[in-house]
Amino acid sequence: MAFEALKTQVYMILDEIAARPADRHILQESLREKLAELSALGLPLPEDLVRLEAELEESAADRIYPPT
Repeated sequence: MAFEALKTQVYMILDEIAARPADRHILQESLREKLAELSALGLPLPEDLVRLEAELEESAADRIYPPT
């Protein structure tokens, strides 16, 4: 799949996360899969998306294990 097509899919996932926060975990997994596809193709990972995925992971961990 071409870089632009994958990038478009990633942005669609981000829109879905914003629209359906209750399904955030499932959509976050989709984001991880798309980033993995980009990486497997040897394409550069957009730093902003990598940072966003890390922040989503961190906030998910905070919901499970709240800071004390």
